[in-house]
Amino acid sequence: MTEVDLMRLAEEERADLAALLRTLSPTQWETRSLCPDWTVRDVAVHIVSYDELSTPGIVATFLRGGLRVRTVNDVALTRYRDLTAADIIDLVERHQRPRGLTSGFKGGIALTDGTIHQQDIRRPLGLAREIPEHRLVPVLDFSLGAPTLPSKRNSKGLRLTATDLSWSRGDGPEVSGPGEALLMAVAGRPDALDQLTGEGASVLADRITARSRRSQGTGPTTRET
Repeated sequence: MTEVDLMRLAEEERADLAALLRTLSPTQWETRSLCPDWTVRDVAVHIVSYDELSTPGIVATFLRGGLRVRTVNDVALTRYRDLTAADIIDLVERHQRPRGLTSGFKGGIALTDGTIHQQDIRRPLGLAREIPEHRLVPVLDFSLGAPTLPSKRNSKGLRLTATDLSWSRGDGPEVSGPGEALLMAVAGRPDALDQLTGEGASVLADRITARSRRSQGTGPTTRET
């Protein structure tokens, strides 16, 4: 079996993101994303906000964020607060090839993080897209083991089955729906739940709802990635 080039796929995903960002209006840039407390602008910056950090810079950022992923992500964003929309587009384009922390796992981090976050931008704006299957399948697989995502916990004991792809994982009550909706739901995005069906769909919904309630007052669940 040919090994998937995750780095190349991550570059493709970031190129798609840059193309999307070039079409956004000022109002769309300031729209609330699926990550509560983060606008579209914030999410776009977050996707590449670790690429310019050296190892000492990453360590310092994590320490300033108290070693909590949600607050660490906010610390990483502070360096980019004064960028214009044009500056952000330029930033994304200059980092089309992931480097540093996001290049980890041969590009798997950048690919998965970037794909989920592009949907965090697109869904509130009503800008649906069909994620290419050759990218979506590796992202689905990688997401289920990603340490900063709740996907593994959310999908435990469930059978995930994509209705538009030749992909399924897990054992137990079935949760079925479009691959993109499965990806977003297990990553903790309630916005995708109404696209899923099956005996396990209510179990998944209850897990996401409970996790969201537990996180109130300490930051949104969707900010883990």
